Parts: sequence; C-alpha cells; structure tokens
Amino acid sequence: MHTLLVTGPGGAGRSTVAAATALAAARQGHRVLLLSADPGEPLLAPEGDLRVARVDSGEEFRQELVSLQERGSAVLGLLGARPLGADEITELPGAEQFALLRALRRAADEPGTDLLVVDMPPLHQAVTTLALPAQLRRYLARLLPAERQAARALRPVLAQLAGVPMPARWLYEAAARWDEELAAVQAVVEAPTTSVRLVAEPGPAADAALRLGRLGLALQRLPVSALVANRMLPGGSADPWLAGLAAQQEKYAAQWAADADTDLPVLRVPHLGRDPHGPEDLTALAPAPAPATAPRPVWAVEDRIAEDGVLLWCVPLPRAEKRELDLVRRGDELLLTVGPYRRIVPLPAVLRRCTVSGAALTDGELRIRFTPDPDLWPRTD
Repeated sequence: MHTLLVTGPGGAGRSTVAAATALAAARQGHRVLLLSADPGEPLLAPEGDLRVARVDSGEEFRQELVSLQERGSAVLGLLGARPLGADEITELPGAEQFALLRALRRAADEPGTDLLVVDMPPLHQAVTTLALPAQLRRYLARLLPAERQAARALRPVLAQLAGVPMPARWLYEAAARWDEELAAVQAVVEAPTTSVRLVAEPGPAADAALRLGRLGLALQRLPVSALVANRMLPGGSADPWLAGLAAQQEKYAAQWAADADTDLPVLRVPHLGRDPHGPEDLTALAPAPAPATAPRPVWAVEDRIAEDGVLLWCVPLPRAEKRELDLVRRGDELLLTVGPYRRIVPLPAVLRRCTVSGAALTDGELRIRFTPDPDLWPRTD
C-alpha cells in the first residue's frame, strides 16, 4: 500500500487537493482510503473503491485517558485521586496530533487498500506531527530505559510487604505499550511507500513557507513526490489587478519548476472562480493520478580519508541558508538545527570514532567533516 501525506501552507486548499487526488485515484481503479482530521463539512462521500474516514480527536482523547485511568487505578488509589468520568473530559492542546497519528497507524493496517491519502494539518504542524513518534520514543528510552527495570523477581515480594502493587511495574508496562504504538506509527511514516505532496498557492508568502517546510521534511528524511501549484488564475485578463496576480502566480510556479535544488514535478491546478463543492468540481481539480513514490533522502557518508584525511556526512537540505543552521556533537549523537526545526540523530558507526572538524553548506547539501580519532581508529601499520 502507498501512503500519500498531503499538506501545505495554511489556506492553500490542501483538503480540496487531497479529496480530488483520492477521487481521481479511485476512478482509475485503485482502492483508496481518504483520512482527514478536518472538522468541516466533508467535500467527498464514499463511492465505489473510495472510502472516507475522519479523525475525532476529542473522542480519541477521552478514550485514551479513560483507558489510562483504568490501567493505573491502583496508583491513583494510592494517591487518593478520583478518576475523571468520560463525560467530563475535554481534549487538551496537542490531542489532535496524537489522534491523527493513531488514526494513521490504524488506516495503514486496513486491508484492501492500495492508496491511503491523508489530509494533514498545515505544513509546519504536519512536520512537527510526523517527527513526534521518533522524538517520543527517544524520550521514553532515556527516561524509562527497559534495562533499568531492575529487581523484577523481587517486585512480588515488595508488593506483599507494602500491601499494594508497585507503581514502577505499571509505569514501565505503560512505557512499553507506548513505545510499541509509536514504533508502529514511525514505521508507517518512514516506509519506502510513504511520500508527501505539497499544496501551495504560488506567491511570496507561500514560497517562504514552502522553503522552511521543505527543510523540516528534509531534516526528517521525508520524501516529497510533487508540488501542487493550486488555484492558478488564467492569464490575459483585461483587469490589471487579476492580470498582475496571475503573472505573480506564474512567476513563482515557474521558479518552483526550474529550481534545481528541489527537482520536483510541479502540478498546476486551476482556480474554479468559486469554492469547490461535490465530486464534479473535484474531478476538474484533480492534479494527477495516484503518484509514484519518491525515494527517501539518503544521508551518505563519503570516504575522503585518502585525499583529505576526513569522512564527509552529506545531509541534503534544499534551499537552506547558512545563518539558520547549527549542529552540536553530543556523544554518539548529532543535534542538528535547521531554522525552526531540530532533530537529534545517532551517528553512523564509522563516524562515532571520529571528531567533528567542520561543516560547509554547498548547493543545498550540508557536508559535515569528521576526522578519525587516532585513539579510536583502527591502526593500519
């Protein structure tokens, strides 16, 4: 199954493009599932090989919190806490992200699906949401490492002496369950059959938002399969204002298509002159059939020891600027910051025996230099 994540700057019409893409793919014979967290009126109803699923973040949050209270009832009793009833629970900020990730995992397991189209949140929020599984798994591993579940054999004895269940066991069991769920979502996000389709209305604000968003996606090694130039106005209007706006759109759409750093197909979608409504309008707006999967970006290690005495770790960062980059080596990890985004990545084994000796940004690629540490590098004499 292929998974297509559709996002873009806010207000660019990503939900419409996601629905139009799903409909077009279904009418070409693909079995399609459209997943959306948009609470508004649905643009598309199920038909033929097309199914539509919606994410109810409020219900997801209530179910998860009630389940968590039930599993931790002994601990809550020790603390004298009164559990919350389902009818008094309202979702907290951030619940939408977790609900979408859970729904994405469930949808990926749906049988009889060729293409999963996901109507994601706006671009910045989509990047941070897709980064969550790996980030949270790292936090769990650091804060509740499995190898520190010491004295397992003594816990029943300790529980009898104390007269109550030991909270540590419940905590580690919960952490293991969370890690399993996060790993399943991470596997979907990082699968070779998953890619991102960006939707934007050509213009200076969209160009700036796309540049930063693409950096965030590149930092997470998420491939972008296409860029949709949405709501394109026809040229040749006698109205100076419309003609100027159409010329601006054309300018940026042409720049995106010609940008060597992105090398993305740019799909043009016309403006209908009204808000789209129903399958007929979506048929007119379909940017392309089911997309080919884009390859996951490769962070290659280049051996330059014979020539320059260093190893180069090459990180693709299209349209990045030097002023917004920062990197810090911390043990066997690298803390890499690009604009508003940060990622902590483990170093490849060969680079752990090296020291960072510099970095340079060239043609949309960050080349980090590593010099072998004589105390750790294998001797050749």
